[in-house]
Amino acid sequence: MLAGCATSERSSLFGTDTGFSTPYSVMYGAITTEPFPVPAVDISQIDPRFLRREVDYSSPYPAGTVVVDIADRHAYVIRGGGRAIRYGVGVGREEAFNFQGTATIGRKAQWPRWTPTPDMIRREPERYGPYAGGMAGGANNPLGPRALYLYRDGRDTFYRLHGTTEPETIGTMVSSGCVRFINQDIIDLYGRVPVGSKVVVLS
Repeated sequence: MLAGCATSERSSLFGTDTGFSTPYSVMYGAITTEPFPVPAVDISQIDPRFLRREVDYSSPYPAGTVVVDIADRHAYVIRGGGRAIRYGVGVGREEAFNFQGTATIGRKAQWPRWTPTPDMIRREPERYGPYAGGMAGGANNPLGPRALYLYRDGRDTFYRLHGTTEPETIGTMVSSGCVRFINQDIIDLYGRVPVGSKVVVLS
């Protein structure tokens, strides 16, 4: 399954050539036009290969598909013409936590409410139990400024693509199964894919 996709980079890992006209200092700068502040990201804390860029990407999937490669800690939105936008992501801290296969973006939300799943509460009651009733969207909400909800066969899988209050964890196995993005990146992805878009998660 992984052999069906391959990438190569035209852009510099350490320079400001991101495959776009915008340098990283601007791309990951503070956003002040949101209902809650989105602080600038200290990109020195993130491996450069996990910063957003446009790359060559051969894929069997049509333009608009989101492909998440768990092993590589990258997500791609297919642009067509052998190109994709690539984002670094954080994934489940255990392989069993990660969603696998194909889903559809069934819902999108700005500054989403977060509610830990029953499994999360059962595994770590002291940590997640106090939030069993949910947490309103905001600067301290672990889902960040945007969430894309993965559905399968018309039902919520309880897996999301979302932002994070811990950008330094991008590129690691850290979550309870959801795919986390730098906040500026999930805002970018949110604007590129509509409800109904296909998501393929490769293990």
